[in-house]
Amino acid sequence: MAEIVRMPKMSDTMTEGVMAKWHKKVGDKVKSGDVMAEVETDKATMDLESYWDGTILYIGVEEGKAVPVDAIIAVVGKEGEDYKAALAAEEGAAPVPAKEEKAAEPSSEKPAEGGSGTTAGLSEAELTAKGVTVIRMPLLSDTMTEGVIAEWHKKVGDKVKDDDILADVETDKATMEVMGYATGTLLHIGVEKGQAAKVNGIIAIVGPEGTDISGILSQGDAPAKPAADAKSDAPVAEKAVAEVKEETPVASGSGERLKASPLAKRIAKDKGIDLAQVAGSADGGRIIKKDIENFKPAAAPANTASSSAPAAEKAAPVIPQYVGEEKYTEKPVSQMRKVIAKRLAESLFTAPHFYLNISIDMDNAISARTAINAVAPVKISFNDIVIKAVAVALKQHPAVNSSWGGDKIRFNEHTNIGVAMAVEDGLLVPVVRFADGKSLSHISAEVKAYGQKAKAKKLQPSDWEGSTFTVSNLGMFGIDEFTSIINSPDGAILSVGAIQQVPVVKNGAVVPGNIMKLSLGCDHRVVDGATGAAFLQTLKGLLEEPIRLLV
Repeated sequence: MAEIVRMPKMSDTMTEGVMAKWHKKVGDKVKSGDVMAEVETDKATMDLESYWDGTILYIGVEEGKAVPVDAIIAVVGKEGEDYKAALAAEEGAAPVPAKEEKAAEPSSEKPAEGGSGTTAGLSEAELTAKGVTVIRMPLLSDTMTEGVIAEWHKKVGDKVKDDDILADVETDKATMEVMGYATGTLLHIGVEKGQAAKVNGIIAIVGPEGTDISGILSQGDAPAKPAADAKSDAPVAEKAVAEVKEETPVASGSGERLKASPLAKRIAKDKGIDLAQVAGSADGGRIIKKDIENFKPAAAPANTASSSAPAAEKAAPVIPQYVGEEKYTEKPVSQMRKVIAKRLAESLFTAPHFYLNISIDMDNAISARTAINAVAPVKISFNDIVIKAVAVALKQHPAVNSSWGGDKIRFNEHTNIGVAMAVEDGLLVPVVRFADGKSLSHISAEVKAYGQKAKAKKLQPSDWEGSTFTVSNLGMFGIDEFTSIINSPDGAILSVGAIQQVPVVKNGAVVPGNIMKLSLGCDHRVVDGATGAAFLQTLKGLLEEPIRLLV
């Protein structure tokens, strides 16, 4: 009996899956355990295995298409078996697109003139069965919506293998390599270098040499968006406006029309110069800045000197005007900056933030760090100590180690600490997992490795996914105190300032002290003021007596 294959729920947050690639086609034999396809979820790309032995009778989802969980994606049964009865029986639970039934049947249409063989005008599903692979922009991170082609390593007509790197794609997180997972000839490139394509948009097609792919191309796809649209259009528009302004005529006292640049008009107005008395040196007699600066008023007639003298004496002194030049540059927004803007705006305007501030006496921490670094295999930073202390404190305050889920709150029992890192194009937050159970040396080595990978744009999605709490430290930049926007879906974020040498009162005497200020940003939907305050008190105790981190 034919078996219905449905889109499985591969993660707790998955609502739909994208069919990244089929490893089997209609008519292929499969066994239990065979990988039938690759499915992109909201977290990662995962293998879809067969749980049946038989022949693939029907494929209901084309590569690159998204379908909801439990939707019918394929049918497996005996060769030649009538699978339509099984589909009809399941129709009420999951409707099947009518057009997909044609995938297993040969096309009856005649080939288009000028085409190659019988592939002219065929759909993507039909060409797939003939060995053509449509390569789409993959989902390379959980926040990615589009990618920019940074570099093509192949050109149309080149032979490619399934493990060849076709292109480098700039995402919101890093520049990553894209493989075609196909063998054949590169028949089509749909996105030029420097252009952006949305996730699942067609970027290339690979297949047998000479194959007519007009059927796929005629279906259309979202047009690629130039990554530098603003850069290419803005200067032209500005130049056009500038030219119109410069040619604007100025009326003289005699009724004649004078041409002057906007800058010349402004300088003349500031200096009280009548443009009618200035001779223009540019084309067509147009008056420019140089003409105003070099202008010398003609001497007044001698017989009028006596009458004009009293007026000159009473005239207000001329204040010299400083003339500057307005300049600016523009550059297109990077993929990383786009997503940072989107995610932080969503966090700030969705999660009701409030902040709690506290001061920490770091005298004991300074002494402990000096003693630890005398024997540690790697240098321990104050940030490493803060990460460890935060992880230990979160185990005692699970409400702070939580996230809002709409109709439920998730209380995380593990402590995955996101560490905010500044990079050239923005900000990345790699995750130190299970930080409460790691030594300070382990945490230090891991953070340093993440820092090197972040600067080289080599971080992978597995490096930045899954944080339960975030630490952002600007103390190394001399910042005393600041607040941060919560890194969703975390319920809180800690902002760490610099250690400042200030006078403090100890045992009734004013003595030198080392104070570090912390600011805890909380999502009020999951963390209340008293809960956040209790967490900060625990954290303060751990940092002021760091020996407790070893217990």
